Amino acid sequence: MPAVDKLLLEEALQDSPQTRSLLSVFEEDAGTLTDYTNQLLQAMQRVFGAQNEMCLATQQLSKQLLAYEKQNFALGKGDEEVISTLHYFSEVVDKLNVLHTELAKQLADAMVLPIVQFREKDLTEVSTLKELFGLASSEHDLSMAKYSRLPKKKENEKVKTEVVKEVAAARRKQHLASLQYYSALNALQYRKRMAMMEPMIGFAHGQINFFKKGAEMFSKSMDSFLSSVADMVQSIQVELEAEAEKMRISQQELLSVDESVYTPDFDVAAPQVNRNLLQKAGYLNLRNKTGLVTTTWERLYFFTQGGNLMCQPRGAVAGGLIQDLDNCSVMAVDCEDRRYCFQITTPSGKPGIILQAESRKENEEWICAINNISRQIYLTDNPEAVAIKLNQTALQAVTPFTSFGKKQESSCLSQNLKNSETENYKIVPKATVSIPEAEELIAPGTPIQFDIVLPATEFLDQNRGSRRINPFGETEDESFPEAEDSLLQQMFIVRFLGSMAVKTDSTTEVIYEAMRQVLAARAIHNIFRMTESHLMVTSQTLRLIDPQTQVSRANFELTSVTQFAAHQENKRLVGFVIRIPESTGEESLSTYIFESNSEGEKICYAINLGKEIIEVQKAH
Repeated sequence: MPAVDKLLLEEALQDSPQTRSLLSVFEEDAGTLTDYTNQLLQAMQRVFGAQNEMCLATQQLSKQLLAYEKQNFALGKGDEEVISTLHYFSEVVDKLNVLHTELAKQLADAMVLPIVQFREKDLTEVSTLKELFGLASSEHDLSMAKYSRLPKKKENEKVKTEVVKEVAAARRKQHLASLQYYSALNALQYRKRMAMMEPMIGFAHGQINFFKKGAEMFSKSMDSFLSSVADMVQSIQVELEAEAEKMRISQQELLSVDESVYTPDFDVAAPQVNRNLLQKAGYLNLRNKTGLVTTTWERLYFFTQGGNLMCQPRGAVAGGLIQDLDNCSVMAVDCEDRRYCFQITTPSGKPGIILQAESRKENEEWICAINNISRQIYLTDNPEAVAIKLNQTALQAVTPFTSFGKKQESSCLSQNLKNSETENYKIVPKATVSIPEAEELIAPGTPIQFDIVLPATEFLDQNRGSRRINPFGETEDESFPEAEDSLLQQMFIVRFLGSMAVKTDSTTEVIYEAMRQVLAARAIHNIFRMTESHLMVTSQTLRLIDPQTQVSRANFELTSVTQFAAHQENKRLVGFVIRIPESTGEESLSTYIFESNSEGEKICYAINLGKEIIEVQKAH
């Protein structure tokens, strides 16, 4: 028999987003199975109750048996035998369609009862364990939140002991609930295959035994088939029993671990810290500002990937970028009287995100890992050896810098140390020489504008009664006569993400860098609001139009567009560079970034077509 996909019980305690994502696949499969089981049961009950409409009832059952193949189970591995068996039973039902009566008791005992027992026992058990698992997870989250709020100073040992016991109890309860839930979902994959075939075996036996004519027609050909199906069900039962025994033993082994597994910060006195880590993953509390003086803490799963710090919420398929760690600095900080907090600072010296670990060991290992990654050790030929050699500088990562000058001095020392190691360990360059650095494209500290029109400014201008001057060229004229004569008119639905000044328009790399900075700034500052507009591309202009008032928000001459490009991976991101003349006689460059409902390449194609039309018109 082919192996069946299953949840690993060893990963139940970690409760990582990857495990939760796989768990959602099993839950989706269980939900699909429940829907299909209910449909199959309805078909069987119709056969049982419709003695005078046997033809119609058996036709429906035959169709329902064939529908199993089209259910698209998320976990359909090992169902080939079930599908082929149900296909054969469908043919049998079609042949038995000429028989208009059936023995109600035999069908009730041999066909309807097994599927009812499967639904009421197995599927209900999975549903109940799912609820218990959810309650245990919520209780664990509440206890962890309570534990995270333990004060750092003047700590009450009695309160701490109670909270730690509460966390350990909640974690053990969640572990037990998850083990039981995972085991039930794994077993369901075997019970599903049996439950689909056993009722049909009873149905076929009842028909053959009750109808003499049916026995004469099918007994010889069906005996061997039913015997093989019974053997297949028996083999599945043996596999289920063996798997259940393995899961039972695994549960005992996993639950027999030391109590320190459930107790956070159990080795606070002398933690065994690995200071040579180049990768790290685990749950951290992220500090979010919700107002001028108010903050919230959110427990999320973080992991490093190359030179990036990633975050993956529960249930998410993949993680998202939180912070670029290259050349950054990390330091332990005191924050809101919480323990084990550290802050990541950008290469420009701007304070970044603040995170909280659940133990002293986790706190120091995260600081050491981020410090190692920020030095780009992961790019060397032998990063582990380089990390060990540079271990003596790891204390810099947990020492807060008192001024930006000291940070720069420490960064120089770290760079000199890396240069001394270059002879033995060559650092792989992150980009080729032809691609300019970010500082050559956009000046550090360049402000980003996240909206085209500021609501407060627009309100004041409307109440003044005078004509409003907009740096983006917005006009209140709703009629555009030049559009009528334009050879090109294409409309796209876009959302404005941000704009910023740039230093050059000689390469499309400036657009990609602006996209990165705008998206990173939105993520860091939790800016999710976006202004939706209609982007009208003509052979003369680019115009952003308010979809409700039809007022032009921004108007750019197509000849002033010097660069335009779509994101290479996120096809819906598009940007362009505008050259704007200043009153001083010089020109300024600005990049505008948008998210489109369609592919960004279509917008780029329309802009390129408009510029070609302009060139043709000039030639004539």
